[in-house]
Amino acid sequence: MTVHPAVMGRFYEDFVIGDTFQHPIGRTILETDNSWFTLLTLNTNQNHFNTHYSKFNPITDGKVIVNSGFTIALVMGLTVSDISHNAMANLAMTDIKLTHPVYVNDTLYAESFITDKRESASRPYAGIVSMITRGLNQDGDEVCSWKRSVMIWKRSHADEVNNHFPQAKNGPLTAEHGA
Repeated sequence: MTVHPAVMGRFYEDFVIGDTFQHPIGRTILETDNSWFTLLTLNTNQNHFNTHYSKFNPITDGKVIVNSGFTIALVMGLTVSDISHNAMANLAMTDIKLTHPVYVNDTLYAESFITDKRESASRPYAGIVSMITRGLNQDGDEVCSWKRSVMIWKRSHADEVNNHFPQAKNGPLTAEHGA
């Protein structure tokens, strides 16, 4: 019997400068997402939650605009499975640009271009990967972009990252459990 351990994400060695990752998951933004995020962050700009007020904003075509903090957080979240699932730390996020309005019911996607990688000078078990990430809406409009650097575990230390699954006290799962 082979047990396949719980493993996800890429390690430092998996990144190649010049590669682009089109992250596989898209996410449609619901009104509830925008409202909750806006309330949780105490953002009182009424363009994010007041339909009547937003009709006076010439940039949003009279629609409620999604909180830009949520847009950034969502696009970054869309990259995790490919970029930072095995990261130990985000090191930098710079040059953030919000280039197109995002509205409720837009679906966002993300892609990242690897610009640099190097081994960590102080942590031999890790490397630093740098990228440019952008978010796209369902029409292909770029809604945001930034540069980011992440410290990521090396594959040789994968057990330190992924060896967190608990051992069952009543032994391994077998066909007898369903009997």
